[in-house]
Amino acid sequence: MNILDWIRDQLMGFFSLKPWLELFASGDYRSLLTVDGFGSLIAPIIPLLLVFELGRGIVLRRTRREDYQVPLLVMVLNRFIGSFINLATVSLCIGLFNRFALFQAGLSWYGLLYGYVAWELAHFVYHFLAHKVRLLWCLHSTHHAPVAMNLSVNYAHIFLEGIYADFVRTSICMLLGVSPPLLILIMIIDSFWGSFIHLGENVLPQGKLGMFYRMVLTPSHHRVHHARNVLYMDTNFCNLLPIWDRVFGTYMEVQEDTRIEYGITRPVKPYSVLDAYLGEFWLLGRDVWRAPGLRNKLLYLLMPPGWSHDGNHHTAKAAKAALLTGAEPHADVSIQAGKA
Repeated sequence: MNILDWIRDQLMGFFSLKPWLELFASGDYRSLLTVDGFGSLIAPIIPLLLVFELGRGIVLRRTRREDYQVPLLVMVLNRFIGSFINLATVSLCIGLFNRFALFQAGLSWYGLLYGYVAWELAHFVYHFLAHKVRLLWCLHSTHHAPVAMNLSVNYAHIFLEGIYADFVRTSICMLLGVSPPLLILIMIIDSFWGSFIHLGENVLPQGKLGMFYRMVLTPSHHRVHHARNVLYMDTNFCNLLPIWDRVFGTYMEVQEDTRIEYGITRPVKPYSVLDAYLGEFWLLGRDVWRAPGLRNKLLYLLMPPGWSHDGNHHTAKAAKAALLTGAEPHADVSIQAGKA
């Protein structure tokens, strides 16, 4: 394969155009009524929106190199490393845990409703732990490292995070009786919406989506989730339905008097994929190495980012408590150790 063929294949893969070309060639549009067909139908929308968002930002002179470089380079890196790992993880969890479900919710409107509530719970668990367990935060922090919000941020994930996320979400859904075909449909919908809510201000300045703002999680809500401001830390963990955020008290709307600052609370080297990808692992390794005793070393792995064996904690919880009481240094987001 020459370089031009490789570039063509990569572009076709990124824009998810191959299923469309096969559909046009066959002329059999009934496949669009299947779960796979539905997935193929919506797959090109997010990449095309990304191109539109980037192009509009360039025309309006609102786009900076640092807004896109790291997320897009991480995406390219992940395409080489993790192409088949996520699918294998989902298949493994279905095989392991589906047999233990007390019932099976299938492809019906009520099954979809139940399945989505179960999926949001599973997603909440994965996402909450990714912010509250430092080792898992090391996997998730790459996604929070970009200093602007745009669709390219959707692709900024260390490839290992997909294994952890899919294992937790698929296992919980299988145990709660979400049938495999229903799970695949939900994952298609959730993947689309989870990408869409990263749409930036260049396309949706407010991002509230009108009447839907009170019913679903919108780009505005997800911008709050990506903020490094102390007020916004550890909020809006759900993806589409904010059910579990409301239940567990992590729901947050944007505050007009608090401008969102994106990124994680330690300075990430500009344009450095290596720092965004592995920087938190380096800092964790340093803390574990310096920690006295095996117990403290293990606690650095399992406790929230910002936890310290000497009691001088800089966790999100400590920062919010300090903010409410007006205490100083913990209210300063710049000293939070790698937390977003």
